Amino acid sequence: MEADPALQEVFAQLKAILESLAAHLVVVKDEPTRYYLDTTRMMPNKKPLSFGAVVITKNYVSFHLIPVYVCPELLTEISPDLRARMQGKGCFNFKKVDAALFAELAQLTQAGFERLQRGGMFDAH
Repeated sequence: MEADPALQEVFAQLKAILESLAAHLVVVKDEPTRYYLDTTRMMPNKKPLSFGAVVITKNYVSFHLIPVYVCPELLTEISPDLRARMQGKGCFNFKKVDAALFAELAQLTQAGFERLQRGGMFDAH
């Protein structure tokens, strides 16, 4: 099933946020509707710590950012508009492109990457 063109554009822009860090992480999935990144840190369950993902669903695009789940203090200064996009502890949903929110999400993603790296949660390669 082909995704809605508007959602495809949202996906492409959100994927670009994660792709900016891909050289330091592990690309697990790179498909037309799913993009996943893991860290190199193995967890007690013998699986790597996930970093983030972008997924097209039926009605929106989800941006999953594990650093905000691991380090919730990263969320203390996000805007009310970005917080309104949150579902759960580390997921943001979008139906359309929003340049300002995507820029804020990119900054949050970078801050999360730096925080996990500084905290010894993984070694960027």
